[in-house]
Amino acid sequence: MSREAASAESDAVHRARAVVQSLYLADLASQSLGIEIIDVAPGRVQIAMTVRPDMVNGHGMCHGGVIFAFADSAFAFACNSYGDPMVAAGASIEFLAPTPRGERLTATATEVSRGARHGIYDVAVSAASGEVLAHFRGRCSRPRGPAPSA
Repeated sequence: MSREAASAESDAVHRARAVVQSLYLADLASQSLGIEIIDVAPGRVQIAMTVRPDMVNGHGMCHGGVIFAFADSAFAFACNSYGDPMVAAGASIEFLAPTPRGERLTATATEVSRGARHGIYDVAVSAASGEVLAHFRGRCSRPRGPAPSA
């Protein structure tokens, strides 16, 4: 890799990290879940959280809505990591295994495709063992008009 290409890649990663950190600081929902940002690159984000007692449903496992919100946060950070505002246009999730209280989860969002107005991202939600517990697919769209102010 040339020095110029390496410098451009480094600049893109630095920008992505700054964008995601700024979004996180304004994202009270993600903060309330105890989400931690682990790794950031353009179009790819990994986050983590631990399933707390207040996240458990009547069957003693993590509520599906909490897992969806966790995956959705990874998706949001990844699709906005370029600095261009994107919002969710649709999403689905497949729950593959139950998630017990106390489990340390990671969500890794990866860009599948991205155009000027739309993108698709996959998110794998995994246990500490590496077992994939849920698969989320999100579709994002660039909002029309100016971005909302904070």
